Parts: sequence; structure tokens; C-alpha cells
Amino acid sequence: MGVVPLKDIVDPAFIARYGVPAINIFNDLTMEAVLAAAEEANSPVILQTSVKTVRSIGSRQLFDMWQSLTTGIQVPVTLHLDHCPDRDVVTECLKAGWNSVLFDASNLPVEENQRQTIEVVAEARQYGAQVEGEIEAITGVEDDHGSDEVAPQQSLETALNFIDATGIDVFAPSIGNAHGSYKAAPVLDVGRVTEIVEARNIPIALHGGSGLSPEQFADLIARGCAKVNISTALKETYMQSSLAFLKQAEQNNKWDPPSLFKHTREEIMTMVKELTEQFGSAGKGGR
Repeated sequence: MGVVPLKDIVDPAFIARYGVPAINIFNDLTMEAVLAAAEEANSPVILQTSVKTVRSIGSRQLFDMWQSLTTGIQVPVTLHLDHCPDRDVVTECLKAGWNSVLFDASNLPVEENQRQTIEVVAEARQYGAQVEGEIEAITGVEDDHGSDEVAPQQSLETALNFIDATGIDVFAPSIGNAHGSYKAAPVLDVGRVTEIVEARNIPIALHGGSGLSPEQFADLIARGCAKVNISTALKETYMQSSLAFLKQAEQNNKWDPPSLFKHTREEIMTMVKELTEQFGSAGKGGR
């Protein structure tokens, strides 16, 4: 299998109604651990990079890491640029080799968002890449992007017109989901997913997946959410597991960085494998 286009991962998941974890990594350890967990679970996986990660590490270095860590991998994997409002960064990542991008112009009027998304889709096609689109901002701030203000929901007709006009491959609707940690159980407009899928048969991206219940995941995946975004859960696992290890190291006065990295890697792999089981993607890696 190895590196494949985004459509080669989300389309089979959409048809068979399982979800594929789309996980935001932020360094070499998280990238390697997520890929290793996917291989152990025999699951496809989507690795996502935020604009903040691209800028902090550099697109060339990130893609070199990606190429090195995916050499010989036996499950379908793809590299996706998440929530990018900057056309220059979109172009930079497409040129570098990213397989797909989410051009996020949700802060613009729908007409301008649509016009620019059409251009991004045309650009992506030149590189054999795919595009995810959205017309409403997902509530919450993540990696310095977004807002805590709830954006107004557009009509179904507006959403369908956007899908038709742009030719996007995946659509990310706002359904009451949010980035970051939920302060209370979210009330989700699951019927909107069904309405869009029944009208256009397009894979749906579920943003703000960290913190949803197993029942919510199962329901949304069955309705057509083939791409399930996870970011906050990985950050929390990474930092909390590292903090616990460092507290023990301080108590024992034993400072061993390789053991810290091993411990954190194992915690991340456990989290990712649990997600593949929960979303139904485990065993769908083609091996």
C-alpha cells in the first residue's frame, strides 16, 4: 500500500461506513508513533499538519520526515494540510508533495470562499492532490487558528451549491462540533450530515473529534463521516504522558531521555490503536 491519494482512503471508508483517523501530528515522534500504530492495527490513517506545524518545522523538513517514515509502510497513508487560510502555504505544501489540503476560507463570504476554493481545487489537481472544503468555521481555536465565536450555519442549498461548484473531494460541515476540549457534552446536528450525504454522496469530515462519545462517533460515521479529525487528544496524550514520566524521573532523580521518548511513543500508539478499533478502520489496511 504505502502513500496514496486521500480519495483512496476516504472513498472506501465512506462506502463501507467506517471512519479513518485523521490525526494532527506536530513532530517526528508523533509522526512515527501514529504511523507505527496504524501498521500494527492494519488500518489506513491520515496524517495532518497544521499551518503552525508547517511554519515551525518547515515544509521541506516535514516532507523529508514523511518520506523517510513511510518508506516500505504496508497500510494506506496520506499527508493532509489541515485548516489553511493562507494560499501561499497551500501552494508551498502542494509543491512539496502533500496529498491533500483543507483550504479554509470560512471567514470569507461564501461567494468569495467558493471562488477561491475553485482555484485551489484546480491547483491541487495539477499535483494529483485532493481538496477538503468548508463554508462555516468550526468553533474553537486550534494551533492559533479559529475563533471561539459560533459561526452561523449556512443553508443546505448553500452547502450543496458550494460542493457542486468547487468540485471538492471531502466536505466539512459545522454540526455543533468544536475544536479543543469540550466544556460540556456537545449537541450535534447529526441530521445535517445525513441531508448532505443523501443529496450529494460526498465523504464528510468530522472536525473536533476529540472528546466525542463512542455513541456519537458510531452514529456520525454511519451517516457518512469517513474522515474523523483528532488533534487535541494527541496533544493531551503527548504532554500528559510526558509530564507523568518526568514527575517520576524527578522523584527518582533519574534523567533518561530515550526512556521518556519510548514511554510517550507507547502511550500515543495505544491511543491511535484504540481509535482505529472504535472507528472501525482496524483491519482495513489491505494486508
